Amino acid sequence: MSVERWALNSYIHSLTQEQKTKLRKLLEERGFTFSPKPYTIFFAQKEKLSVAVYEKGPKVLVQGRGVEDFVKFTLEPEIFGEARLGYEEVHLPEMFQPHFGVDESGKGDFFGPLVIAGVFVDQQSARQLLNLGVQDSKRIGSDTRIHGFAKEIRRIARNATDVVAIGPARYNELYKKFGNLNSLLGWGHARVIENLLVRRPDCRRSLSDQFADARVIEKALLHHGQKIQIEQRPRAESDIAVAAASILAREAFINWLERKAKDLGMKLGRGASSEIRTAAANIVEKHGPQMLSQIAKVHFRTAHEVAPSSFPAPPSKRPWCVSR
Repeated sequence: MSVERWALNSYIHSLTQEQKTKLRKLLEERGFTFSPKPYTIFFAQKEKLSVAVYEKGPKVLVQGRGVEDFVKFTLEPEIFGEARLGYEEVHLPEMFQPHFGVDESGKGDFFGPLVIAGVFVDQQSARQLLNLGVQDSKRIGSDTRIHGFAKEIRRIARNATDVVAIGPARYNELYKKFGNLNSLLGWGHARVIENLLVRRPDCRRSLSDQFADARVIEKALLHHGQKIQIEQRPRAESDIAVAAASILAREAFINWLERKAKDLGMKLGRGASSEIRTAAANIVEKHGPQMLSQIAKVHFRTAHEVAPSSFPAPPSKRPWCVSR
């Protein structure tokens, strides 16, 4: 069975100051139209392709139609001076070594579960996932594409995937027990890694985003007699296994929200915006405050705002300081 390749529709990469200047000049010469955009040094468009260079980094984000051609035939040869897209084995050899990628979804969403997922990859499956166009779920705007990618990830990885969905009721119990989100996340990551180790006991490394002290996960694993190298780093979603895990986690989160919304007969949105607060208030009015304990993360300030007598206000954040 051949793998359908999804078209690359976004690309991000760090820039040096010299590359930033060179890129602007090149875009001017190619007839791109420039316009202001928040947090960018410059933003340019031509037809349905956009190029944004952000202050933080700086870094370039290419989006729209023709991303892959622009990267391969313009950005790499004329700005970077080397080919990277399609040569990941050369530049990122560790991504093709056997390892677990672990990521979560729902952490910042008031409604819905916290989902942690893991995927095992080796050299062959990593290349297949890259060729498929797998990327961090936050860069995929369509639920349909999330479902399509998830189906192919499960096919490629076979039984070497795992998803742990912590529903709101259980989440709220665990949050009270652990007292903070990082400890709860570490517990969830450890559960996924344990489950994957049953299927792939030969795996020696796990990679996830930097969210807490890795010892949180290691302690949870050692409690059950498991030993594996736990690696955390910022922007770990650039690793193909972590990106694949993010998609499986997002799919499970989306599916839960859709099922529960159907049961309640009302939409459950994502995030923690003012619209979410309005929806929460409507649920309290219609079903009572305790319904929130079944469908939402009640340590969020939103729960206190819509039902102050049922849910305490979260403690004020302590000012950050350097310990001596």
